[in-house]
Amino acid sequence: MTSPTPSFVAKPTLIGKRVLLRPVTVADAPGLVELLNDPDVRRLTGTHGQVRPGVLERAEALYSAQAAEDDELYLAVVEPATGEYLGEVVLEDLDADNRSCSFRIALVGPRAFGRGYGTEATRLILAHAFEAVGIHRVGLEVFDFNPRARHVYERVGFVHEGTKRQALHWQGAWVDAHVLAVLADDWSRHGGFPASR
Repeated sequence: MTSPTPSFVAKPTLIGKRVLLRPVTVADAPGLVELLNDPDVRRLTGTHGQVRPGVLERAEALYSAQAAEDDELYLAVVEPATGEYLGEVVLEDLDADNRSCSFRIALVGPRAFGRGYGTEATRLILAHAFEAVGIHRVGLEVFDFNPRARHVYERVGFVHEGTKRQALHWQGAWVDAHVLAVLADDWSRHGGFPASR
């Protein structure tokens, strides 16, 4: 029997011990603007150029359109006790025929780093992708100068598949991008807790 075609039309709320993931809203747009304006976030994501005027309006439009999207899923990472926006997790580039998508996460800087928020948020959204949506492969790219993120990805079960050499030109230097992925079979074995990590 064939599984239903995967879709991100359902926008879940996922509850963890440290974070809550919920559908983004227009009210989250200032948090997205904070992310976009953070020089460290821009460097770690390889985002060139300056933030242009009108960024809040574009962030509001992006987040307000998410409820209708069936090929991408944006969830706000929220501190459960306060409701504070800590960042976003995103499943995008859905290839329904091949049951695959891309993953990315961005947190709002030092106040969200080193507290396990990213690790838990990643596990929560991967569990949703594999167990609820029926995704087979979730992939990502991480730049060589972001070992903290790569460590989190490998800790939850992403496997290094290769390196795109000199994929980013950043401040006069070439930076490699590492390709990582986790498969449904991997997830069914370890559920985000690989034994070797």
